[in-house]
Amino acid sequence: MISRFHFPGRLPDAGQFELPEALAHHAVRVLRLRDGEAVVLFDGLGGEADATLVVEGRRVSARLGARRDTERESPLQVVLVQALAAGDKMDWVVQKAVELGVSAIQPVQAERSVLRLAGERADKRVAHWQQVAVAACEQCGRNRIPALRALQPVTHWLAAHRDALNYVLAPGGAASFGEEAAPQGMVHLLVGPEGGWSDAEMAAFDAAGCRRVRLGPRVLRTETAGLAAIAALQARWGDF
Repeated sequence: MISRFHFPGRLPDAGQFELPEALAHHAVRVLRLRDGEAVVLFDGLGGEADATLVVEGRRVSARLGARRDTERESPLQVVLVQALAAGDKMDWVVQKAVELGVSAIQPVQAERSVLRLAGERADKRVAHWQQVAVAACEQCGRNRIPALRALQPVTHWLAAHRDALNYVLAPGGAASFGEEAAPQGMVHLLVGPEGGWSDAEMAAFDAAGCRRVRLGPRVLRTETAGLAAIAALQARWGDF
């Protein structure tokens, strides 16, 4: 497998250029790539480019080759609205959601979220999750990086998206995705925290016209439910 790297900023059109320090360190010190090895670079704006590493002491450059307008984005636009989960669960969810093709990830604070974030701590965590998304794109071949949106309370998010197509994962929900019509435009997929959505949150979802859906007769964990739903949506209306 040829290593793929995200290049921050816009890739030059051609020629040889020095790689940013973090990218160079990862390629040469972590992955142990050598002078003359082939790599692929992408800048997140679509497409990718072949390149050759040029290692000259501490200076690491790339000699750009052919550019390909390769797109691996799903035709189905899914925004994962994920309630904060404890431990490393959010890292897992972000990584796998990107692999499965989501368009964006919106972390939200729910009443029963074990993890509580605010201010600078929240900003740092979101920035970390954005880097998790970048690494997932490097691995899975995506050339556009899904946005990690700023954390906000789920009630604030709902107030701004009442007119959107919002699916709420709810054990015992009235419908399954197999009974739903093909969506037109963006789909928002709401996944609750470890303790589930509160009664007040579910009442707010119902009042806003959100659609309750179930994923079979079993209760799935928060880090499982959203990923299973994305896969189901991709199989039914996306590119699976």
